[in-house]
Amino acid sequence: MSADHVVVTTTVDSEAAARTIAASAIEARLAACAQIVGPITSVFRWEDEVQTAAEWRVECKTAADRSGALEEFLNVRHPYDLPEVIVTPIVGGSPRYLSWLVEETR
Repeated sequence: MSADHVVVTTTVDSEAAARTIAASAIEARLAACAQIVGPITSVFRWEDEVQTAAEWRVECKTAADRSGALEEFLNVRHPYDLPEVIVTPIVGGSPRYLSWLVEETR
């Protein structure tokens, strides 16, 4: 099943960075809405060591045909060497909201 709408998720190391990424994605019309969740605790392996860090998750709602551009946008502006960028399909939802989501990314 192909989705017309997606959530693009990334994490950053501060609330300020999350707000900057969220606002700039909206301003660029690459996302209609972005939600910031955090702080969260992330546990991961980096440079051969298990690490723990406080992070903020940014969830960007966008039209599927804008997700590639949004992913590229995030990779260029992200403060991490290897940013998490995950695209998750939205398989249902309010038709009015989903229509608004597409309109705001044009």
